[in-house]
Parts: sequence; structure tokens; C-alpha cells
Amino acid sequence: MESELAQGTERVINGQRRVFYDGYWIRAYDVPTDRWRAKRQLIEAMTRRLFLHTEPGINVPGARADEARAAYEAETDPAKKRVKGAMLAGALFNRAADIFTKLVELEGQGIRIQSDNALMRMCGQHLQEALELGKTVLHRSGEEGIDELWGEPFKAFAYPIEKFYESRYIKISLTMRCIDEIAETLYKTVGGQALFPDIEQVIWSFAKAAKINCETLRDDADIFEVWADFVVAGEKLCSYGPDRAKTDVERVLLERGQRLLFGARELVLAITRARVPMPKSSRAFIERCLAYGLTLNSGEVDPQPESLRPGAFTFAPS
Repeated sequence: MESELAQGTERVINGQRRVFYDGYWIRAYDVPTDRWRAKRQLIEAMTRRLFLHTEPGINVPGARADEARAAYEAETDPAKKRVKGAMLAGALFNRAADIFTKLVELEGQGIRIQSDNALMRMCGQHLQEALELGKTVLHRSGEEGIDELWGEPFKAFAYPIEKFYESRYIKISLTMRCIDEIAETLYKTVGGQALFPDIEQVIWSFAKAAKINCETLRDDADIFEVWADFVVAGEKLCSYGPDRAKTDVERVLLERGQRLLFGARELVLAITRARVPMPKSSRAFIERCLAYGLTLNSGEVDPQPESLRPGAFTFAPS
């Protein structure tokens, strides 16, 4: 039974090597043999992904880290200090990546770099400080922070490659669980409702495509099929629009339902691409589902648009 399987159990399933974590069989990839080059590539990839999913304006070049620190330390307004702290975090990340890239180049020239090298220590200090500052940085939606992303370049630097891969599999399993919780809530809200015929299979297909996309590396040969399946599944999820309505009440309910489905797609898209859970955004979406479910079951339509009511959850498109 899966409940008795040890974490990290590996098996070949349908021709693919998979590893078991927290109830999920996740696609596994070979660990690179060139330790230094692999670490550099991981730090570069994690840094690009970090800036892709966080608020704009914080990708400050490493050469400006001293300027960013001076601006941060001189700021007294709390709101602006948070933003400048995010900019300093970005600059420190980029400086650390710059240092590590040069160290890898030296290794390639046959110059051995020890772990206690001054530049190695500086790189680690920059990543550690960026990790602390990154706890207040918001996701690009503005809804919440995803500080797990700030920890990953540091892990890529500090952990053995095998340990880093293990940490990623664990994070992906948690992400998959988050996707399943969103899909389950959506199913309980609109599944079986006359306004949303046959949507149950659409929801499960979307969740499955999201989880496959989450576990697939971008340089995998399968990514073309995987990404296309995910995009099409999301489009089908959002196809339940007001054109299906026969009455004014149905039209209003379907308009709000479509906004809910669109919100689900955008939230799962953000979670899937970042490959980390977004608990605050997920809780807000679940609350939105519960409120919409009450409206569906009562048949009483609030004349005030959902998007204008206080506390209504919105999610910016990626």
C-alpha cells in the first residue's frame, strides 16, 4: 500500500522513473554529475524563476547592491522600506549569482575552490541575507509572498545536489496537494449544478494537467505536449460563460461562475509555474467558492457585483 511506502521510493511507472513523496509519484530526473556546473545552472535557473514570479522592479543588478543597501537603510517609511528591502534582496541574489558564476569558471580552468574560500563565504552570506529580506516580497499578483522561492537558490548553493533534488520533489508533492485541494473545492461548489453540465470531468482533467506540468522540467522533450494539454484544459474550464443562460438570474450566476473558474485557472497557473503552494491565495479562493456555492444553492442573486464587494478575491493574470 502507498501509505506504507518510504519517502523517496523509486519505481518505473509507464516507462518513466518516478519517486514517491507524501502520496504522490513524481517524475524523477537524473542528478547531474558535474557538481559545480550543476550548481551554477541551478542558481541561474532558480534566480530567473524567482524574478519571474515576484513583484516587478526588484531585479536589481548585483553591481548596484551597495546603492540598494544604502537606500534601504536610509528609508524610514515602513511601506517603502519593504519595497526597498525587496530591491536589496534582488541585488544580493544577482551579486551572489555573479560570484558563483566566476567561481565555476575558475573551476573549469582547473583552479580548485575550497568551501572556506572568501568568495564562497561572501556568496553564501549574500544568499542568506536575500533569503531573510525575501520573506516580505510579494508574488507578482500582489496577493501574498512565496518565500520558498527565495530559499531555493540558497539550497542550490549550500546543499549537495542530491539533497537539493530531494527538497524539490518534496516541494512539488506539496504543490500537487494544493492543486488537488483547489480542484476538490471547485468540484464541491459547481459539480452537479445544472448551470455547469459535465464540469466534473473538466475540473479533474485540469487538475491532472496542472500536476503533470508542475513535475515536468522545461527542457524535457515532453514539455510541448504537457504545456499544450494544460493550456487547453484551462480554456475548457473557463468555457462555462453567460451565453448558456436562459434567464437573467442564470446569466448573473454564470457570469460570477465564470469569474470563479477564471480565478481558479489563474491561481493554479501561478502555483504550477512557481512549483510551490500559495496557501493565502488558496484560502481566499476557497472562501470565494463557499460564498458562490451558497448563492447557487439559494438561487438569490446579490445585485452588487462580486468583484466590487469588500474582500472579493481577484488574481492578476500571469
